[in-house]
Amino acid sequence: MTTTIRPFLESDRPILREMTIAAFEGVSIDHNIDRVLGPIAAQDWRIRKGRHVDDDLDAPGGEIAVAVEEDGTVVGYVSMRCDREALVGQIPNLAVSADRRGQGIGRLLLEHAIARFTELGMAVARIETLEQNPVGRHLYPSVGFREVARQIHFAMSLSVEDGEQAPR
Repeated sequence: MTTTIRPFLESDRPILREMTIAAFEGVSIDHNIDRVLGPIAAQDWRIRKGRHVDDDLDAPGGEIAVAVEEDGTVVGYVSMRCDREALVGQIPNLAVSADRRGQGIGRLLLEHAIARFTELGMAVARIETLEQNPVGRHLYPSVGFREVARQIHFAMSLSVEDGEQAPR
């Protein structure tokens, strides 16, 4: 089956949210925070991660490209943001349907994003992943990305529990 890339349509939003949640289970900062500290504001990580689709669309220079099959089934997406002053293109999110992973769709979406950044005059393309994401750690270098830094994420609860004050 042939996969093509097209621009985001508003009707894609719920599908992309679901796909994002499924793709980032176990490999997102939001999920890690909930595992360590528990749900925030009585909402689990899925709600926060699903909203990243909205954040990507609302960001300055933000756009989403969607991978679809011949029958119109959405099978993946890549979000892109361009900083036109710094000439840096960033890929905040990349997700592929669970039943289509390992078939080159992620690579196709990354190649599309890189071509789009080139078309828009960006000088650098950026993407990041967590150490615990073996797919990203393998895929990104295979299309030409090079590791430039590592970062450690910390979180702490600010809730008052058991009569104790949150640390200050």
